[in-house]
Amino acid sequence: MSQLRELVREELLEPVDPRVSAMARALADKYGKASRAVLFYGSCLRQRELDGLMLDFYLIVSSYADAYGRSWLAPANRLIPPNVFPFEHDGLTAKYAVLSEADFFRLNGPETRSVSVWARFAQPSRLVWFSDVAAQGRTIAAVARAAPTLLCSALAVLPNDQPPLDLWRAAFALTYSAELRAERKERGQSVVDADPERYLRFTGPALAAARAEGRRRNVSWRRRRVEGKLLSVLRLAKASATFAGGAEYIAWKINRHAGTDIQLKPWQKRWPLLAAVSLAPKLWKTRAVR
Repeated sequence: MSQLRELVREELLEPVDPRVSAMARALADKYGKASRAVLFYGSCLRQRELDGLMLDFYLIVSSYADAYGRSWLAPANRLIPPNVFPFEHDGLTAKYAVLSEADFFRLNGPETRSVSVWARFAQPSRLVWFSDVAAQGRTIAAVARAAPTLLCSALAVLPNDQPPLDLWRAAFALTYSAELRAERKERGQSVVDADPERYLRFTGPALAAARAEGRRRNVSWRRRRVEGKLLSVLRLAKASATFAGGAEYIAWKINRHAGTDIQLKPWQKRWPLLAAVSLAPKLWKTRAVR
């Protein structure tokens, strides 16, 4: 694992736009001593564009009790991780997901069937804030689990002798099929094509790490898809209570990624969960959401 962990460490600590760092510090300050690390990931990182877009962060906290106190948000985050919230700072807009250190480590590994976390952190990300050296080390160790989990899980159903970049593309396509996603079917390919050299560097060390840990490949992707889409619905229901303007964000994201032109009615803006339910048949019929 040492070679892979070093690759992950170098990537996580690469510099970012100062505005991203400032936003991460402001986000960490919002949660005070509970904050352990802030990670920046997603399309804004890949495209190196910030203005007019929604940035993506993960906030890692010591525990949900430390982050929320006695609020209902603590058990909600524990039962259906993560909680997702909007955030604005200095003219930039973001959404951030909250996970405890323990859940972040677990959800990047093969012990979970949910693809949500390890599919994202098998992609490039940046550690833009951390509380101390121990938090930095734990975050690096957790992220280093993601790529081996992705490749090992994918190789259970994919040819084992295909070229590395094709393997990554097919692996990400599998993960997109295991969530409710608005992205076009080519999204897995575009993620890899944004930085193919990066994925070539990671292939050997990630596969070696998976072999060294003796990872098993016998989890059914059909089961992942069923459970993943159910989890997506539950997270959407929870987000209707944590994400102000959640319906507008959902519509914007679907329009951006699927090329649709969804215009919400006033009642749909007031009731984002009901809006999602009312839109679902049309979105599935047109394959805007898969």
